[in-house]
Amino acid sequence: MKAMDVMVRDVVTVKPETDVATAIKLLVENDISALPVVDQTGTVVGVISEADLVRRTEIGTDKQRPWWLAALTPGSLLAEEFSKSHGWTVGEIMSPHVVSAPEDASLGEIAALLERHRIKRVPIIKDGKLVGIVSRSNLIQALALASPPRPDPAAQQDRNIRLELLSRLSDQKWTDFGSRNVIVTGGVVHLWGLVGSPEERTALVALAEGVRGVVGVSDEMIPSYA
Repeated sequence: MKAMDVMVRDVVTVKPETDVATAIKLLVENDISALPVVDQTGTVVGVISEADLVRRTEIGTDKQRPWWLAALTPGSLLAEEFSKSHGWTVGEIMSPHVVSAPEDASLGEIAALLERHRIKRVPIIKDGKLVGIVSRSNLIQALALASPPRPDPAAQQDRNIRLELLSRLSDQKWTDFGSRNVIVTGGVVHLWGLVGSPEERTALVALAEGVRGVVGVSDEMIPSYA
């Protein structure tokens, strides 16, 4: 499998000028731990994650040092810490060093990046633009469905089914499931992520069953309703 086979395509992003409060709201509402930061052209210029928000003056967690230790700390580090604890825009507190990968990167390459850089997700880039994101949970989902290698034509058919289903999902006004994830193996569609109602669950399964080449649908969705 490659990154394009498991990545989430409908990525929630923010811009450098987005205020921090809005970014926090997006993290909570979408149950995610980080947001890619993109400029006006769609180029990834940074990432804002939970780690960037731990030390905030609003909750009294901004870093405090004894005067003598502060005197020994490089001014650049003190300035960076102040920005993260007091900044009001995403651009002021984001991490500008982005570890990314192309959409044809193997899952082994993605796993190596996650491990080497001790990060939780990798933005996927095509022609310099953000086209998706692969997180550790996406790799676990793929692992749960792991099977012996199959001929390339079968893998390509699975890829085509996934792309067609994601396209159909993006056209539906009654769901935002495209921001979750879909994996196809052996013609079986596996639907992962939160679902808002029993009716939406039924409709999503029906939509997947209607894609040509699908031989079955595995409902792995988690209800977000009572």
